Amino acid sequence: MRLTTNRLLPTLALGACIAFASALASAAEPVVKDGVLTGDNGMTLYTFAKDKAHSGKSECNGACAKNWPPFLASASDTASGDYSFVKRAGDKMQWAYKGKPLYFWHLDKKPGEMKGDGFKNVWHVARP
Repeated sequence: MRLTTNRLLPTLALGACIAFASALASAAEPVVKDGVLTGDNGMTLYTFAKDKAHSGKSECNGACAKNWPPFLASASDTASGDYSFVKRAGDKMQWAYKGKPLYFWHLDKKPGEMKGDGFKNVWHVARP
């Protein structure tokens, strides 16, 4: 009996580790913190007024995307509920909330900063 237990415990521990790692890998969708959507890094997410909801594309490319980096999804991410993806150049996928692509602001340096809110009256903090 003892031999069976010694073999079973490492197997159970490995299974628990795999389940935990899988849960972490799928946790990349935006997070609500203090009434604001944030990326998995804790940084504030924004929407762009020129993006049309549910169009499946982003209007912020090139120089715009350098200042407003898109919140990119990994290949293993899955969207549900109000969250979806829009396709970007190079087969990259970007997270969207209620059909509007989500972005970071390059001048936000710490989690919780919202320096981009209201920028040029077309950038706004994403809220649920």
